[in-house]
Amino acid sequence: MEPEARAGAHRWVVRQIPAQGKRSDLHAYNRHLMLSQRTPVSITTPIYYVNDRPHIGHAYTTTLCDVWARAQRLDGREVFFLTGTDEHGAKVEKSARERGISPQALADENSAEFRRVMELFGLSNDDFIRTTEARHESQVKLFVQRLLASGDVYLGEFEGWYDEGQEEYVTDTRAKELEYKSPISGKPLVRAKEHNYYFKLSAYQARLEQFFDAHPEFVRPAGRFNEVRGRLRDGLQDVPVTRTNFSWGIGMPSAPEHVIYVWIDALFNYTTALGLGEPNGELAKARAKFWPPEYHVIGKEILWFHAVVWPALLMALGLPMPKCVYAHSFWISNGQKMSKSLGNFIDLETIESYFAKYGLDAWRWYMTTQGPLGTQDSDFSPKHFHEIYTAQLVNTYANCASRTSSMIEKYFGGVMPEAETASMPISATAGAPTWSAFTSDISSKVIKHYAAFELAEAADSALSIIRAVDVLINETQPFKLAKDPTKLPEVARILSACAEGVRIASVLLTPIMPTKCAEVLAAFGAKTTEEAATNGIESSARWGGLQPGTKILKCAPFMRVDAPV
Repeated sequence: MEPEARAGAHRWVVRQIPAQGKRSDLHAYNRHLMLSQRTPVSITTPIYYVNDRPHIGHAYTTTLCDVWARAQRLDGREVFFLTGTDEHGAKVEKSARERGISPQALADENSAEFRRVMELFGLSNDDFIRTTEARHESQVKLFVQRLLASGDVYLGEFEGWYDEGQEEYVTDTRAKELEYKSPISGKPLVRAKEHNYYFKLSAYQARLEQFFDAHPEFVRPAGRFNEVRGRLRDGLQDVPVTRTNFSWGIGMPSAPEHVIYVWIDALFNYTTALGLGEPNGELAKARAKFWPPEYHVIGKEILWFHAVVWPALLMALGLPMPKCVYAHSFWISNGQKMSKSLGNFIDLETIESYFAKYGLDAWRWYMTTQGPLGTQDSDFSPKHFHEIYTAQLVNTYANCASRTSSMIEKYFGGVMPEAETASMPISATAGAPTWSAFTSDISSKVIKHYAAFELAEAADSALSIIRAVDVLINETQPFKLAKDPTKLPEVARILSACAEGVRIASVLLTPIMPTKCAEVLAAFGAKTTEEAATNGIESSARWGGLQPGTKILKCAPFMRVDAPV
C-alpha cells in the first residue's frame, strides 16, 4: 500500500503489483508509480490587458507556456496552465467611453477575442481567468481585508510621477533616470497627487533583499535578476492599493469610493484562480496543490511588479513564493520596435497569414527556437522565418521522415523489418556511441531542458537525433546497398535504426509541434502522445519502441513553400 493525496488529505489505497517475471510490465508499473507520486506543477502567463487586441507579444508568451506545460504532461506530471485577461483600470474605462459602450461590454468583447485566439493557437491552458469574474473579485477583497487587518495596507497621500500608459507610479529617482519619459511608450510621465490606500512595500526591503540573496534563480534570465537587484538598492517606496480618479474596478472593502489599483487586482489572479483567497472553499481544495507555480512567464516591461511588489504581497499574506519569474525580451522588426505607424507590427491578422502558409506548428517552432527568451530582443522577419522553416523543418525533420518511410515502403513493403539496432553505432566515426546510448542521453537532456525552461535547447537537442539519422543515411547509402539482394539484411538494420530515431525525435518534439509530430508518429505506427504520457518521456523515448512488423506509411509533415517576396 502507499499513501495517495487527494485534495489535501491522505488516504491509503491498494494497488495490485504485476506478476513476477514480466520485467517490462514491472518496469512500466514502477515508472507509473513514481510519476503518480510526483509533485503537481503549474505555470502562468501574465493576464492580458483587454484595452487592445492580441498580437505577437501575447502569442509568444502563451506559446512558450504551452510548450512547457505539454512537455511536463508528456513526462507524466499533473499540470495547471493558467492564462486570462486583465479587465479593469482607467485605460479600459477611457476606451469604452470613446466608443460609447460600457467598460464591461468592451471587456467582454476583447476577452472573447483572446479566448478565440487561444483556440486558434491550439493552446492547452487549464483555465482562463477574467478579473471581472465574481470568483476573482470576491477573493481580491478578502486578500485586501487581510492586508488591512495586518496593518500592511493603510490610508495615506502620495505625490509623485505616474506612467499613464503602464498605469504605474515611478519614484523620483527612477523618473530622473528615465528622463521623465515612459520606458515603454516614450510618453512624458505626469505629476500626480492622490489620497489612497497604500501597501507598505518599504517595510519589506530587508526581507526582499535576503530573499534575493538566497534565491538567485528567482528571476531569470540572470541579467533580469541583476536589474531587479540593482533597483532594490535605490530603496523601496510604498505603492498604492487604490485609486480614486476612475470607477472601473473592484471597490475597496468598506470604502467603495476607492477602486483597487489595477496592478494589485491583476497580480492576485495567480492565486484567485486556485481559490487561495478562500482556503476552505471547493476550488482551493481541488487546486491549492498547484501553488507555488514553477514559472510566472512575463514580458520584461512588467518585471518590477512581478519580481518585487508581488513577492512582498505574498510575504505579507504568508504565502509561499513562486519558484521563478521568467521575464523574456521583445520581438522587434528590422532592428526597430514594432509599431503600427511604422507598418512593421505583427498583429493577429499577420500571424494568421503565417498559419495559412506555413502551418501552426511551424509558427510554434519559430517562436520556441528563435524568440527573445534571453535578455536580447529578437528580430522577426519574413525572410528569416522562411529560412528557418526550410532548413530545419523541411530539409531536416520532414526530409528525414520522408526518405526513411519511403525507403521502408520501397524495400520492405512498408513494414518495419526485423533487425537488432540497439548496439549499432550511430556513425562510422571511431568511438561513436550506440543508438541506444545516444538517444537515451539526448532524451535525458531534452527532459532537463524542458523543465528548466530552456526550450530552444530542448528543440535543438531533439533535432540532433534527426541530424544523426541523416548522417547514417549519407554514410551508408542504403538506397545503393539495396540494389544487391545479399545486402538487404544490412539495409534492414540501417532503416530500422533510422525509423526508430525518427520516432524518438518525434516524441521529444511533440510539446513544440504536437500536430505534425502526431502525424509522423501515426505514420510510423508508434504510440500516441496520450499513451506516451502514461509512462513519461524517458520511457516513451527508450530505444526499441518500434516493433518488427509495424506498418510504416510514407509521410512528409512539412512541404516546401514559396519564399516571401
